Amino acid sequence: MSVTVVLGTQWGDEGKGKAIDTFAGGFDYVARYNGGNNAGHTIINEFGTFKIHLVPSGIFYPNTKCLIGGGVVIDPGVLIDEMNALRDAGVKLEKRFFISPRAHVIMPYHKILDGLYEEAKGSGATGTTRRGIGPTYADKISYNGLRWSDFTDLDLLSRKLSIQIELKNKIISALGGDPLDFDKVRDEYRRYYAEIRPFIAELFPMVQEGLKSGKKFLLEQAMGTCLDPDWGTYPFVTGSTTLASAATGGLGIPPRAISRVIGVTKVYTTRVGAGPMPTEIHIGSARIPEADQRALDAFREVAATTGRPRRTGWFDAELTAFAAKVNGIAQIFLTKLDVLSDLEEIRVCTGYEINGKRVHYYDVDSYGLESVKPIYRSLRGWKQGIRGIRRYTDLPARARAYVETIEKLIGVPVGWVSNGPERGAVIRKRR
Repeated sequence: MSVTVVLGTQWGDEGKGKAIDTFAGGFDYVARYNGGNNAGHTIINEFGTFKIHLVPSGIFYPNTKCLIGGGVVIDPGVLIDEMNALRDAGVKLEKRFFISPRAHVIMPYHKILDGLYEEAKGSGATGTTRRGIGPTYADKISYNGLRWSDFTDLDLLSRKLSIQIELKNKIISALGGDPLDFDKVRDEYRRYYAEIRPFIAELFPMVQEGLKSGKKFLLEQAMGTCLDPDWGTYPFVTGSTTLASAATGGLGIPPRAISRVIGVTKVYTTRVGAGPMPTEIHIGSARIPEADQRALDAFREVAATTGRPRRTGWFDAELTAFAAKVNGIAQIFLTKLDVLSDLEEIRVCTGYEINGKRVHYYDVDSYGLESVKPIYRSLRGWKQGIRGIRRYTDLPARARAYVETIEKLIGVPVGWVSNGPERGAVIRKRR
């Protein structure tokens, strides 16, 4: 069995789309097993630049079949727009893109409630993407969800939707929102279903037969390890399990079939939304060190899904080492090394302390993590461009030293180094 899981080791936005696009050509299946359109994978290839939110990133390889598992929640409007954009770019979807009927559907009331809940929390808001992800997973767990399988029977769909509209309208109205019209929602979603129906198929026999016959699977995680509801910075997390183990429930992959886990790690740290981030460089801080100001200028990013500016900070080895252990990561795909090229000084967080006592990520909860003091090591930058380099030995010595410092701190070898946004900008460090 050959099943590789590719996942983020930080708070998302690590560059998973680039990693999966690099690997996918060598796999028979590429599959999503968690999350929804709160994830955004940016891919640059011969078809153009794409911000993929739901369709697996392997869709650009014509011999690869792409699956969306039952662990994913789907906004049909977003999915249809994405499918149409891919078709317009010349990407074929028919007979190679499949959606589980077990996948739950994001309904209009989920998105409305997501926003109303955030507004009601005021200063205690968790910073969700307001895409309805959390409320959809909440409905799934509380037996109130709608799955694609429910849409095959109009009477069943109408009964279930009627109950949910009546229930959700009471909550929406109580929170100051406008109630939804049952007929309008039902008719809109029936139209969505008509477009998506040709791609809905039970994935279990497909997956099982593929495993039995030795097909190669690449599993694509959404979000990042530290957004996991159990092991992340709860409550500032996402609605689905983000660990490698989630592939079992989210796609029907038996645990023993997973042969390799690759962790995607950015050479600095970013985060969108609220929650602790020990190495964050705070904009507007009094007397900000020159190294921090240069880093802020270099690290500036905008989230692919929300368009919100990402909070930025130095690489956090304590956080990443935890992610490597909890997922059983065998190799690291390191991204955006080129972004550091203009920095004279590069800082790396090697651990945390509180009141002079060393603590680990797992020793404290989210509120305790806000109080930790990062312990930094400074390295000298290489001060030269590295885009276009394709052999590891051709990188400047200080760039290699930075990569090897990360390896030692997190205890996992780096297998690949990305040094540019385009598909070919990947250095194979070790096999």
